[in-house]
Amino acid sequence: MRELMPYAEKAGALLKTRKQTVAVAESSAGGLIAAALLAVPGASAYFVGGAVLYTRISWRALRQFRDEQFEGTTPATEINAQLRARIIRVEFGADWGIGETGAAGPTGGRYGNPAGLACIAIAGDVERAATVQTGSSDRFANMHAFAAGALQLLAQSLE
Repeated sequence: MRELMPYAEKAGALLKTRKQTVAVAESSAGGLIAAALLAVPGASAYFVGGAVLYTRISWRALRQFRDEQFEGTTPATEINAQLRARIIRVEFGADWGIGETGAAGPTGGRYGNPAGLACIAIAGDVERAATVQTGSSDRFANMHAFAAGALQLLAQSLE
């Protein structure tokens, strides 16, 4: 996780300076986005919470979530990641939300997306989405690449 720390430190510093908070809804990154943000000393000033929402069952645990919110989208798309970011932001009452969805590998996702592909999104003062494609089936490396992409997108959005 050490390679994620420069991105998390930058995002954390920007959040602290702005006196803003963040919440995370991640899937194929497996909690690495939240872990990196929490590893920064003083994270309690900006980190509200997060969840690894790996299945629709886990999404249903959120009190305001309705299946219709994802109608017409599939996981591992920028539209889906943006919805995740918006939902987690509202659910946790944060200034910013991060959404991530993809396939870490070693095989692709059940919706046809290849291993090594994730979509990430930020919802806050601005909304941005991006796709991370590693071209690799290395689950561990992909999870780190997805987390790094999300942290970088957050920092860019805060600048």
